[in-house]
Amino acid sequence: MLAYVYVGYPLLVYLISLAFPRTVSRSEIEPTVTILITAYNEAADIREKLENTLKVEYPSDKLEILVASDGSTDETDEIVREFAPRITLFRQEGRVGKTVTQNNAVKAAKGDIILFSDATTEYAPDVLRKVLPAFSDDSVGCVAGRLVYVDKDETSIGSGAKRYWNYETMLKTAESSVCSLIGASGCLYAVRKAAYEPMYPEACSDFLICSVLYRKGLRSIFEPSAVCFEHTNKRVDDEMNMRIRVISQTFTDLWRNRDMTNPFRSGFFAIELISHKWLRYAVPLMLLILFVTSGFMSFYSTLYFLAFCGQIAFYSMAGAGWLLEKAGKKVSLLAMPQYFILANLASVIAFYRFLRGESYAAWDPIRDAN
Repeated sequence: MLAYVYVGYPLLVYLISLAFPRTVSRSEIEPTVTILITAYNEAADIREKLENTLKVEYPSDKLEILVASDGSTDETDEIVREFAPRITLFRQEGRVGKTVTQNNAVKAAKGDIILFSDATTEYAPDVLRKVLPAFSDDSVGCVAGRLVYVDKDETSIGSGAKRYWNYETMLKTAESSVCSLIGASGCLYAVRKAAYEPMYPEACSDFLICSVLYRKGLRSIFEPSAVCFEHTNKRVDDEMNMRIRVISQTFTDLWRNRDMTNPFRSGFFAIELISHKWLRYAVPLMLLILFVTSGFMSFYSTLYFLAFCGQIAFYSMAGAGWLLEKAGKKVSLLAMPQYFILANLASVIAFYRFLRGESYAAWDPIRDAN
């Protein structure tokens, strides 16, 4: 089962994408566009973000830049107002959370296409020229861009995040070609405003949006030429907290939309959800079973003894990576074991919190100012 999750499914979806690709009709179009930046207390980064967004190449009379501030209490709103009238502030009072703020901002947006962005994401100037052509295909409801992680401090956790995301990018490319994305990167994805539906407060909106659109008969596709850049977390604790929040929200979305895992209802989209999400999040249970059973069988078989020792060595490498990270040292060989264990530990904690009924609506910036 572990082999299927990490090798078998990626190979399956890749081969299907080669044999039976679903094409997308593309043509040059210029619809009205709103770049929607959702922010909470982003004073450290918002100015750089707005300056970067103003460099996006698109006719000014067809482009709206809207910053949705979720009750920010620092200088975020004041900085945004400095860019008026080129940039508009939408202030959401009461700090209701990212998803509700986003829902309300979409209602106020003027564009036919809404491009969602985070306050710490840098865009390539041609991002809209890369994203928009796919919307000439009526079957496309969402176009997601490619996130490139930047790790200027060359930390172990940053190295692990980059490798993990490269693996995810490969999967997204194949899933997009076969059927549809099951989730987008919140840093860069565009949606038809007419197809957008308000989501519940605790939703992981950039994941749930693909299911919302698929119910409407619309695909979410991956456009790797539309590039954005984001700095990785520098500390293990920050990366862990981020992953726990995202996975906990995803558990909520998967459970509330569990009917989408029925292949008779949603076809290959259900296979993607089961393989890419449900089984991926079940990996910690698989690892525990594997460790216990191989440990027991190691008394009777050389093969199982070697397998048991291999697991101990792998977990020891992850632990060593964590200790060296705390000491401010980096060993690239340990980055992947460390991140693998971090991601799976986050899944366990997130599942526990999901079972307890904990939810995440509000969020706090966790990355250091760049």
